[in-house]
Amino acid sequence: MQDGKALRALDFMSSVRKLRLAGFVAAAAMSPNFSSAEPVAVLYSEGSLHGFLALRAPDGKVLADGDAFQTVRGDEVTAHVVFHFKDGSLHDETTIYSQRQRFKLVSYRLVQKGPAFPQPLEMTIDGGNGKVGVRYHDEQGRQQSADEHFDVPSDLANGMIPTLLKNLQPGAQPKSLSYIAATPQPRLVKLAVSRVGGDAFSLAGSRREAAHYVLKVEIGGIAGLLAPLAGKQPPDSHIWILDGEVPAFIRADQPFYTGSPLWQIELATPTLPRTPVEVASTRNNR
Repeated sequence: MQDGKALRALDFMSSVRKLRLAGFVAAAAMSPNFSSAEPVAVLYSEGSLHGFLALRAPDGKVLADGDAFQTVRGDEVTAHVVFHFKDGSLHDETTIYSQRQRFKLVSYRLVQKGPAFPQPLEMTIDGGNGKVGVRYHDEQGRQQSADEHFDVPSDLANGMIPTLLKNLQPGAQPKSLSYIAATPQPRLVKLAVSRVGGDAFSLAGSRREAAHYVLKVEIGGIAGLLAPLAGKQPPDSHIWILDGEVPAFIRADQPFYTGSPLWQIELATPTLPRTPVEVASTRNNR
């Protein structure tokens, strides 16, 4: 009888330990402990612009044409990037941020829809109160929603990464930036930032060199440890910035959704007929 009681006691204690371990694992997975880094200082203030972009698949095929709009009111910048895909899909991203001494996210909105995206969604971030909302469609096509609240890190970088990289001083870049991943259950992650050297590019036949940055997703917690084993570790992003009197964005290779290949964002140049005669000929043939 005593042996039976002892065995039952051991079984009970073992169950308690398993429950505690399970609770610890769940808590670690749901609440990664990320410390907030200092926001990037403003070295080059942003201004109003309208730029043209192209989006390419890894094999170089053009997927979409894009526009980058930017307006400024006082210290507040509104940046709007939109890609119109050849298959009718849409990627629409609007970021509002402050550039008063240091860059700070005010609000962010992302819309992805169409056949190019396996799971169309809309995500909004309020940089003031930390409210994050996601609207998406599940596998059965039913609309779902998720609302989360985060203690917003001061270095939150959604929609601002190229701008932040343009303002980094060589040898003094932050080790990481905070980022909220656009998934049905939004997740706060860290992007480890490293400058891996310079790569040559051509401009009107002349050779230039751009700084090459690599951004690696650090998921954190137990989920971060298991992500590579489950094949869910996102690929590294690559961004090229031209240093100089006024730094400039050159290209970005990055995933657009969970499981996405690296799509290439590059600057595009509008093409017109080369001479006034060709212009007139084009008009007459319309």
